[in-house]
Amino acid sequence: MKLVIVNGGPRLRGWNTAAMLEAAANGARAEGAEVETIYLYTLDFKGCRSCFACQRVGAAARCAARDALQPVLDRILEADALLVGSPIYFGDVTGETRAFFERLWFPGLAYDKARTVKYGKRIPVGLVFTMNVPSDAQYAPLFNQISGTMERFFGPTEIVTATDTLQFDDYSRYVSDMFDAEAKRRRHETEFPKDLARAEALGRRLAAGI
Repeated sequence: MKLVIVNGGPRLRGWNTAAMLEAAANGARAEGAEVETIYLYTLDFKGCRSCFACQRVGAAARCAARDALQPVLDRILEADALLVGSPIYFGDVTGETRAFFERLWFPGLAYDKARTVKYGKRIPVGLVFTMNVPSDAQYAPLFNQISGTMERFFGPTEIVTATDTLQFDDYSRYVSDMFDAEAKRRRHETEFPKDLARAEALGRRLAAGI
């Protein structure tokens, strides 16, 4: 069983999104899965270029752009499960994550009257979102749109979030007095381990096919 994890956050190690995805990877490995983690911020790629090559008659359900993301997309379409994680910036996923979604989704949709999904293989999908705000309620429309698209194109999709996340090691070094730094630290110490446990459980479920 092969799980592909896509990290759409800029901080590659040790911080919120990366830690949540690593916890999920550990859970999947504990269930015997092979795990590959891809860091979008290390790749040279762009979003959909609107070339429409993937919509030509007889075209394969593959993005035609030849760059660092193209082999990643191929590996995702060959995988048995997919997990994507991103922090939320200004009410949306990171720019790299959005560009990745464009390239992943567009080739799988036919412009026929039935709006046929061209990807034949159904796989479980996990989504991990981390954010600084105290509650994820305001982002429900965004999360529902992403998860709904994933379910349509790939398969059953589950979301795990972490809210009120820690941003800095030392808040005193930054202009950040809108935050209660001590409360942030306490929350990170008491609640973030629970978020990690939920991410690990998600990884286990993905490995088991949800």
